[in-house]
Amino acid sequence: MPIILRLDRVMADRKMSLNELAAKVGVANVNLSKMKNGHISAIRFSTLEAICKALNCQPGDILEYRE
Repeated sequence: MPIILRLDRVMADRKMSLNELAAKVGVANVNLSKMKNGHISAIRFSTLEAICKALNCQPGDILEYRE
């Protein structure tokens, strides 16, 4: 998969747990866990926006493209 999710790295940099992020974003832990581990094929812009707001980051901090 050429899109790499770096959610775990950004969460670690911000010292935020999965439970804390899930509560701030309003998404179930299991869904964020799947995202954190790269087991998703799509993400809603509203979810991405909420994650970026909670982590004070840009989408490019979470998503990376590799050939």
